[in-house]
Amino acid sequence: MNNTTDIHKELIELSKKGDKRAQYKLYQYYSKAMLNLAYRMTGRVDEAEDILQDAFTSAFIQLPSFRFESSFGSWLKRIVINHCINMLNKQRVNVQSFDALSYFDKAEDTAPDIPDELLDVKNIHLALMKLPDGYRVVFNLYMIEGYDHSEISQILGISESTSKTQYMRARNKVRDLLLAHLNVKAVGF
Repeated sequence: MNNTTDIHKELIELSKKGDKRAQYKLYQYYSKAMLNLAYRMTGRVDEAEDILQDAFTSAFIQLPSFRFESSFGSWLKRIVINHCINMLNKQRVNVQSFDALSYFDKAEDTAPDIPDELLDVKNIHLALMKLPDGYRVVFNLYMIEGYDHSEISQILGISESTSKTQYMRARNKVRDLLLAHLNVKAVGF
């Protein structure tokens, strides 16, 4: 084991025993990444902050069940994602059923490529925040968090085809938003 793993393991073991300093150090190590995850999922800072606090509270309560079968970060990320999904479900995020779609336009996937100058973090982030919640959740879980469509379908309680459709539509919407941004820039706005 390397030093980082040893430090985290020791902090986790101390945290399991209720050591507040160790819990605070774990919070310091992981809070920024987990806040970013919650923000990407919800699109709202205030909700992301609430989710972060709730997720850490849940994590510390559930910590005695943590068995080091995965990294603490992965385990915590799953808790944060679950809290995000629960919050979005309470708000009734609209993840359209594949069967309910009136059509499936494969031509959308042949839209023009995005110029390299638009592919910067700021532009992509702005486009992601303009996505409907359902699209943004699937896009983040697939593209950023690395879940496959089977896992996303289980997490969200939707079919794999719905996950794939939501991802495709989110990807196309991001592309359209980036291209629209380019057109606005070209006109001088």
